[in-house]
Amino acid sequence: MGSRSIAYLGPRGSFAEAALRTLSEVALLSADDPSLVPAVSVQAALDAVRAGSVQAALVPIENSVEGSVSVTLDELASGKRLVITDEVALPVQFALMARPGVELSAITKVATHPHAQAQVRAWTDANLPGVALIPSMSTAAAAAALADGTANFDAAIAQRIAADIYGLNVLADEIADTSDATTRFVVVELPGRIPAPSGADKTTLSLFIHQDQPGALLAILTEFAVRGVNMTRIESRPTRKALGDYYFSVDVEGHVADARVSEALMGLHRVCLDVRYLGSYARHDGKEPVLRAGVTDADFAEAREWIDRLKGVTD
Repeated sequence: MGSRSIAYLGPRGSFAEAALRTLSEVALLSADDPSLVPAVSVQAALDAVRAGSVQAALVPIENSVEGSVSVTLDELASGKRLVITDEVALPVQFALMARPGVELSAITKVATHPHAQAQVRAWTDANLPGVALIPSMSTAAAAAALADGTANFDAAIAQRIAADIYGLNVLADEIADTSDATTRFVVVELPGRIPAPSGADKTTLSLFIHQDQPGALLAILTEFAVRGVNMTRIESRPTRKALGDYYFSVDVEGHVADARVSEALMGLHRVCLDVRYLGSYARHDGKEPVLRAGVTDADFAEAREWIDRLKGVTD
């Protein structure tokens, strides 16, 4: 694929950088390769793609413990359109780190990302009672700020490699409340390149309804259900226009090239105020959909041939 420029939620040592390293196109690049661009926030990473200063961005979109990353969903649902072309799932674990010489008993303030904070709450409650937890733009940003000596906190919670990068001491390792937490990251680009169907794909959409009315969600669900399109995620998010005005963020199994998915999109186009197509891409787990009878591409093609024959008789 070549060494295209890719922004990621930084700084160095972030989980986003670790996820980025799982992509074959960057696995062998050095940490200071100019094509890898750390960004200070999700918004900054996506804006860099929109502005054309990088070709792609890798940002978190969902966590198995804390749920979806709302800033990513909202940024993709608004502004200049972007599309998802790939996804990565990364197991996450955390460590408590501090500057050399700082003991656990001396800690009064700890910084980390809010999603990380939620995943270590039981440990911090048990081991750091009364310690203030300060939100940071990313776990690695907390570690970097601690290392440069200007932070107003005593410790950071980040992935262990951040301690090696920034010269910090690990006071406690593997402090997550669950050992199987996973964060899903997506690769985002400007529209233009849709990956070919792999047979195990996912499609992401932002669906805006005409108005808040009874049956609006049912109308959306029906378009998927009657065509055998399985949803893997659905949630409502505020449009940020008016109180009570929401859109639906959706992941479904399948590719826009699949007949059942494309016909569902046509149906949604009829019943929704707007359908923002955010890409079709290979699933990270390679799980293929289980299709009931009547919803395969062959079934849709046969139905199309039947109706064409019927029209030929009645025309």
